[in-house]
Amino acid sequence: MGIVAGLDSSSAFTRIVVCDTDTGAVLRQGYAPHPLEPKATEVDPQAWLLSLGEAATGGLLEGVQAIGVSAQQHGLIPLDRQGNLVRAALTGNDKRAQVAAADLVDGLGSREAWAQAVGCVPQAAQAVSKLRWLARHEPEAAKRTAGVLQAHDWLVWQLLGRPARRTTDRGAASGTGYWSAATGFYRPDLVELALGHQVALPEVLGPSDAAGTTPEGLLISAGTGETMAAAFGLGVGAGDAVVSLGASGSVMAVHHEALADPSGMITSFADATGMHLPVVHTSNAVRALRGTAEMLGVEDLAELGELALKSTPGASGLVLLPYLEGERTPRLPHAAGTLAGLRRESMKPEHLARAAFEGMLCSLGDALDVLRGRGVEVRRVFLLGAAAELPAVQAVAPALFGTQVVVPQPAEYAALGAARQAAWALGVSQGTLATHTPPAWQGASAQVFEPGEDLAVGQAVRQQYIATRDEIHPGAFGQGA
Repeated sequence: MGIVAGLDSSSAFTRIVVCDTDTGAVLRQGYAPHPLEPKATEVDPQAWLLSLGEAATGGLLEGVQAIGVSAQQHGLIPLDRQGNLVRAALTGNDKRAQVAAADLVDGLGSREAWAQAVGCVPQAAQAVSKLRWLARHEPEAAKRTAGVLQAHDWLVWQLLGRPARRTTDRGAASGTGYWSAATGFYRPDLVELALGHQVALPEVLGPSDAAGTTPEGLLISAGTGETMAAAFGLGVGAGDAVVSLGASGSVMAVHHEALADPSGMITSFADATGMHLPVVHTSNAVRALRGTAEMLGVEDLAELGELALKSTPGASGLVLLPYLEGERTPRLPHAAGTLAGLRRESMKPEHLARAAFEGMLCSLGDALDVLRGRGVEVRRVFLLGAAAELPAVQAVAPALFGTQVVVPQPAEYAALGAARQAAWALGVSQGTLATHTPPAWQGASAQVFEPGEDLAVGQAVRQQYIATRDEIHPGAFGQGA
């Protein structure tokens, strides 16, 4: 038996899990908040190291043989020729680069050109857009920038003592906007398009590679982004999709190839195992539930869910298109939400509550259909987020998604994924694991829900939603959905 650790440095905190290499059983855990303002858009990366050190106190890492690092995605850490910070890191939630992202689309000629080049269309969060913002708004800092890293790259580099070699992995690289998951290569020309000159980019490691070994003999694995680490920690594989219910929503699935999507609805990430992780985002998910709860004057989402379950499938004809903040899928950035099907008999609180749940899940069903329409197999859906625990969500989702729904027990899946990657790299280094065979840890404990006899009714509700969507927003999905 060996011992490995996985650390997840999110936007707000560091979590560390120490696991048995053979089973994945969690032996110890650590936690520390980042010493930052909430939702900070500019960060001194030293704050991440301080948080890491605090989380690892009390002998937490005693006996650990290898560490994996997961971290927040889409940040940008610009370095000068000596490896020093040019300026504070720009985090993924910094939206100032929206205009820069649009400029880059125009600079390459079209959204389609970007999708073909790197599997995604530039968004404000991505490193490539932040480089363009830096060039436009801080030209002196841009000129001094000789190398760039993301959060997980920087943490791995620091743990190894800042060696000359800087590394990343396929997962994190696929979110930059200048590395292609389809080809496995950087596009330095896109970096130059954004920044105005070339910079040093970290070496992209394979899933089971080690980034190096510390002077104390501690092996550091390749690491990856939070999304990829969480998928690896959950144990998802081909045929699995993960639907995340936050204020906004996302749907990702494990697939055997990268998907270039000219519409820009699909972002083509790489995963932490050598496969691909196409992701579709929606602008509205739980925010539609919260808005409905406020409208109805109910205290919380649990009460809204209880109200919804007093209605029947189809909400007495009410259909809510939950495009409250515009929408990314379909691409309707200036749309508003729509409540359709109002009749005297449907104007009851329970029907509006039901329409909110059905509308949210049907919108995420649209995102699932975008992936299915590109040949992605979906045999089961993992449902994540606090709202996944609501009985109303669990009752409605299987029939609307048309597949088995799995609600995992809450756990630190990104940190677990990082630990599993560390165990993989350790096993390869010791000759006990193959480079293409990750450790077979037990999957997440979960509740499983089947569509059963409700499938036909659920699909009728979906068709009612689609008909309303197509009537109000004709051609929103083009030929794709």
